[in-house]
Amino acid sequence: MKKKLLAVLLAGAMTVSMLSACGSSSSSSTSSSSSESSSSESTSSSESSSDSTTTSTGAGETITIWVADAVTSLTQTKAEEFMAENGYEYTIVVESVGEGDAASNMITDVVGGADIFGFAQDQLARLVAAGAVQQLTGTGYDTTIEEENGAGSVAAATFGSTLYAFPMSADNGYFLYYDSSVVTDPTSLEAIVADCEAAGKNFYFEINSGWYQVAFFFGTGCTLTYETNDDGTFASCDIDYASDAGVVALKEIIELQSSSAFQNGSSLSSATNVGAIVDGTWDSDAAKELFGDNYAAAALPTFEGSDGNTYQLGGFSGYKLLGVKPQTDADKLRACLELAQYLTSEECQLERYNEVGWGPSNLAAQEDEAVQSDVALSALAEQSNYSMGQGQYPDDYWTLATALGDDIISGNITSSTSDDDLMTTLEDFETKCISYAQ
Repeated sequence: MKKKLLAVLLAGAMTVSMLSACGSSSSSSTSSSSSESSSSESTSSSESSSDSTTTSTGAGETITIWVADAVTSLTQTKAEEFMAENGYEYTIVVESVGEGDAASNMITDVVGGADIFGFAQDQLARLVAAGAVQQLTGTGYDTTIEEENGAGSVAAATFGSTLYAFPMSADNGYFLYYDSSVVTDPTSLEAIVADCEAAGKNFYFEINSGWYQVAFFFGTGCTLTYETNDDGTFASCDIDYASDAGVVALKEIIELQSSSAFQNGSSLSSATNVGAIVDGTWDSDAAKELFGDNYAAAALPTFEGSDGNTYQLGGFSGYKLLGVKPQTDADKLRACLELAQYLTSEECQLERYNEVGWGPSNLAAQEDEAVQSDVALSALAEQSNYSMGQGQYPDDYWTLATALGDDIISGNITSSTSDDDLMTTLEDFETKCISYAQ
């Protein structure tokens, strides 16, 4: 009788959340306060995640899940298995929607969006602001998430002090793939370039991407981060590119671009005559096929700056997350939360690794022998020591970073550009970045 009452209370809270899911700041705070006021109730409801006593629920109803195309079939199978084993009768519909598109689609139509959806960590603020993702802090699921997943993935699923999503992978970062018959020293950028030049091979690095470009600036110690308000808007920007360290980083990008081996890019599917490439785990199969017995991977190299100092290339790291949309039906909410927890469990993360190579965020899954021996994941793990979790960045930043890289590629900025002019370029870059948060 008590659980029935608690379910009714939770349903009331979810009704308020769904009615306000239109994207305004007031709707966001309403959703948050409603969830917080019922945290003890939802904790009781979520206890079934560890010992389910659910009777047949969901007949004639549908739970829609959005995940990347590569894992739609596996997700369908695992979700249906979970439904059957736990007495649920919901019809499972899994649709192919990539992590980069899911958030935009959810924000456009929260009510019509998926009940469970995968998304990239940098979309969390937008989803919270739109009331499109159920908070997990205070539900009992948060404790399990924090205990079973790496700290970086938990931080990625957290907005402010509130946890909102289930970590699904810890593999969205970049490192170096290389042909070991060409590259003799993967720890030095100068050596990599020299080896590729000598062998007539290409070295790919996407310098006109704001995601890859930061490797140089973060490497010299520069900062570029944004703080957001509770409604998801950008409140401030912490940046120091217009500095001596920034000039060193910019000069290194210019020097790399001037090499005959340099090619701008980060995708093996469109690369040719490759000696080395800065890429991610999503291209590991392509790298194995391309390099064959010479397949190798490593953390990004160091470089000798124009000031004579040695710097380690840094970068962004990222995570795939699984969110649950707030529901007006407490039974459906409970089913979605339990299912999302299962789909991000050790078992499912290992199955995704074995099928498509996604790197687990689950700590136990990370200890699996196959994961431990994975060349690409080992390189990513090493690189993570020098990378920063990608936070929220305005769209204008990515456009601005592309323009900076394009100026180098087109020859508008060259090795003959004076330090004063380089500093002016960085001052303009910095000013614009700050303006995006005003």
